[in-house]
Amino acid sequence: MKFKKLIEKYKINGIRATWLKNFVLVSVIIVSLVSLVVGILVRWYYYNSVSVSLQSLDTNLVQNYFSSYLSTTEEQFENGAKRFIEEFSEKDKMEVWVINKDGVPIVTSSGFGISDHPIMPDYTDAFSSSDGIGRWTGKNEYGEKVMAMTVPIEKSDDGEYTSEAAIRYIVSMEDIDRQLLVLYFYIFLAALVIILIVLFSGRYFISSIVNPVEELSKTVNKVASGDYTARVKYDEGNDEIHSLCSNINSMLEEISGMDRMKNDFISTISHEIRTPLTAVKGWGETLLQIGDKDPVMLQKGLEVIINESGRLSELVEELLDFSRMQNGALKMKKEKIDILAELDENVFVFRDRSVREGIDFVYTAPEEPAPMFGDPNRIKQVFTNILDNALKYTDQGGKVTVNAVIQTDGFLNVYFIDTGCGISPEDLPKVKEKFYKTSINYRGSGIGLAVAEEIVKLHDGEIEISSVLGEGTTVKLVLPLEKVQQALNATEKE
Repeated sequence: MKFKKLIEKYKINGIRATWLKNFVLVSVIIVSLVSLVVGILVRWYYYNSVSVSLQSLDTNLVQNYFSSYLSTTEEQFENGAKRFIEEFSEKDKMEVWVINKDGVPIVTSSGFGISDHPIMPDYTDAFSSSDGIGRWTGKNEYGEKVMAMTVPIEKSDDGEYTSEAAIRYIVSMEDIDRQLLVLYFYIFLAALVIILIVLFSGRYFISSIVNPVEELSKTVNKVASGDYTARVKYDEGNDEIHSLCSNINSMLEEISGMDRMKNDFISTISHEIRTPLTAVKGWGETLLQIGDKDPVMLQKGLEVIINESGRLSELVEELLDFSRMQNGALKMKKEKIDILAELDENVFVFRDRSVREGIDFVYTAPEEPAPMFGDPNRIKQVFTNILDNALKYTDQGGKVTVNAVIQTDGFLNVYFIDTGCGISPEDLPKVKEKFYKTSINYRGSGIGLAVAEEIVKLHDGEIEISSVLGEGTTVKLVLPLEKVQQALNATEKE
């Protein structure tokens, strides 16, 4: 509950809060448990070492030494006890008491007096334990932490002790406890350092994830509100998050470009629709006023209305084709056709237009048929779109060349070459994108070439465009021919 309030107090939320509640909290618990176990093991090791050193003492030697003194006088027993302590080799490590047969400590290796009421639970346990040794760890009458072991002297054959005489070994645990406190401090310090390392390294790691994610969220909200200029701000890196930020910025660049093209497209379409509608409306009002009084004006007006209506119809059909292409519903009604015959018809129409616009038009094609399986209307639409662009971007006095070549590999290559304004290297990769126009000074919706490329792809062909700015553009149309006719043509040539 306190941890949750701490998170709420400092307004930590989201991934950081989850990280703090889960990863950091679990890390603290694990490190604390490990530290506790290490502390317990260290304490057990030190205490066990003292216990082992006490148990390693030769109790049989004690029994043999004092067995002859138990039947002597108290003075002789005390002299023997003093001699035993003087000869005891471990008295620098532990204190030794000799307890007489009445259960009273009479001699100590420390040389100091013994309390009248010493605390000796181990002495009591020694006469009732199964192994005949009493052990105790606790504080003595002076408040000192000790570990004591008592060994009774002389035991009868029936297992009963003939006296209460005993040897008591005492080891002070104060120095060991002080050493343990120092070790506990180092264990705590190590645990604290580990937790801090986990906290700061994790914080850095989380920040490297959360900060870009927060920036992503802000950017997405800006884009959702209509700000397509927003970009994700992030530091350079090689991980997945930075790669995601980079990809999203690239996507936003595309979206921003598409939005600009969409606006240009709407503006262009509005203009393309408004122009013929204005002409139709103007001539309709004019003809309504003059009636049949001026046959020449009537004829001219009707021609303008028909032509502009045709333009509107073509524009609407182009938009419908684009919509079908976007939805994957652009259908082909394929049949066996002579592709060169379809090209001849389109060239005938545009040759007249080139004459009216003062553009030299050159057309060359093989006399042999070029059969293919395709949609004749859609193929004509492709030719129309490419030829319309060639004439549209070529000024008066320029030249448009159409050259059809049947390749030995079974493909028909049609080259549409103009001496128009050309396309810049920056615009060239984008000319087949939807809505894209190299210049707003020329009529057109900007989707005709995109539709044409889709139609060609559906016929297993391709469109290649090359251009030099200020010199002209070449459009190469590649379409597959029917394989049977390819074999016949190859045989005839041989």
